[in-house]
This record gives sequence, C-alpha cells and structure tokens, in this order.
Amino acid sequence: MAVPKKKTSKSKKGMRRSHDRVAKPTVIYCECGEPTLPHRACSSCGAYKGKQVLFQEDAE
Repeated sequence: MAVPKKKTSKSKKGMRRSHDRVAKPTVIYCECGEPTLPHRACSSCGAYKGKQVLFQEDAE
C-alpha cells in the first residue's frame, strides 16, 4: 500500500479541497417579488421574462 513520505500541509490540503464546497444556488426575484431560479418560470405567478407562460386555473 502506498504511504506518503511527508505530511500534507494545511495549505496544500486546503488548495486541494477548494473546489469541494457546496455551491450556493443563484436566486433572482420575479416581478411579483418571489425568489426563483434563473431561466425558469416563476412558480407563483407563472411569468418568464415579462411574459405569462404558465396559466393557473381557479379551483372552486
């Protein structure tokens, strides 16, 4: 089994792990004020790029 000859420093370990973090999702705010993901229609009002793309039927 391979064993390292020297101890890996905290700096080298940190440089190796620098890309292992969890990415924060990008959040944009719709015209209605709700947070949503970019390039997706708003789940509350159904708008995308200023146009109504999803229509919600009134459930009575």
